[in-house]
Amino acid sequence: MARRCEVCNKSTQKGNQIETRGKAKYLGGVGTKITGKTRREFRVNLKSVNVTTPSGENRAMRVCTRCLRSGAIRKAVRQKPFKLPS
Repeated sequence: MARRCEVCNKSTQKGNQIETRGKAKYLGGVGTKITGKTRREFRVNLKSVNVTTPSGENRAMRVCTRCLRSGAIRKAVRQKPFKLPS
């Protein structure tokens, strides 16, 4: 299974890890210098969540946290809400 959000298709991205040395100028130093760059991978923050689909069925999906926070999906209700007897 790929590291990909099933809602928005967000996946891993490539970037650089930058190694620095020295003391920042605002702290009284002569400034920081870059001493090395290596490639790295930024991974998506995925969570396995039980989701209610628009058709009404419940299934497990791997969803990124941005989709969870924005309300792009609807979490499955594990049990019926409590009702007062009438």
